[in-house]
Amino acid sequence: MDILVLGAGAWGSALAISAGARHRVTLWARDASQAAAMAATRENTQYLRGFPFCDAVALSALPAPALAQLAARHDLVIVATPMAGLREMLLLLRDCSRPVAWLCKGFEAPVSQGHHGLLGHEVRAEVAPALAAGALSGPSFAQEVARGQPTALVAASESPLVRDALVAAFHGPAIRVYANDDLAGVEIGGAVKNVLAIATGLCDGLALGLNARAALVTRGLAEMTRLGVALGARADTFMGLSGLGDLVLTCTGDLSRNRRVGLLLAEGLSLQQAVQSLGHVAEGVYSARTVLQRARRLGVDMPITAAVVDLLDGRLEPAQAVAELMGREPAAESS
Repeated sequence: MDILVLGAGAWGSALAISAGARHRVTLWARDASQAAAMAATRENTQYLRGFPFCDAVALSALPAPALAQLAARHDLVIVATPMAGLREMLLLLRDCSRPVAWLCKGFEAPVSQGHHGLLGHEVRAEVAPALAAGALSGPSFAQEVARGQPTALVAASESPLVRDALVAAFHGPAIRVYANDDLAGVEIGGAVKNVLAIATGLCDGLALGLNARAALVTRGLAEMTRLGVALGARADTFMGLSGLGDLVLTCTGDLSRNRRVGLLLAEGLSLQQAVQSLGHVAEGVYSARTVLQRARRLGVDMPITAAVVDLLDGRLEPAQAVAELMGREPAAESS
């Protein structure tokens, strides 16, 4: 199988390494100098140092307008850019006849005034409605995938062609890939868990204890499910890998960038300082406001998300955010 991975960050590189054990992979980098460095060293020293590419992984830095032609020579195309780059990639691939899947988890920032941020499948509907596409998601850190540690992922798409291609590409000795046709649910889980991980990092950074962390993760799952159902997803999706699974990993794992943001804010760093210290994108920072905006338009109550937004926007200090959540009126657990 010939696989094209568009984007040479940590996650795209990790999947290229994993798939390269069984398939031929082309890893495309937007930056020609980065591609040349990876070709010379046979690893991504910038984002995934210490994990070499096997011989089956080729490096490319073709100009972006040539990507449609490059995609036509492959059996599967993986878009491994951050959410901010998805629209451009789907526009370039809109006439592609191959299955396409994206890895990014989050909501696109509003592209114009009065426009709300979109999930990946909603961006696809706007710019490439004929494209057979979906998402590869689930609880996964790039370093562990590159190391070959056991991982379970979700191949989400309305198209059986896309789901089958993703399973064929990545299911193997170290990765189990489960198919799911609830693309909206899988994407909502992947987007909202990043916001909740910031809250959990804050909780841990303030040393509030394991009871508080468990409560936050559980109530966060309820928020995620409420929004998902309101947006047309199935409730049971949020009890799976892309809901509960990804939420637990991102909220508790030391490799979580979004959790790290919360920890740094609890230490007293500004948001700008916290983000700059990461060296990678933390999608929850950019998605939090959009999650809250969409929830409010639908009349969905998301108090943890609202507290995170107030914290990111500087309206609340860390301790105040916690106090606001704990000071809410009693309610039934099912609410």
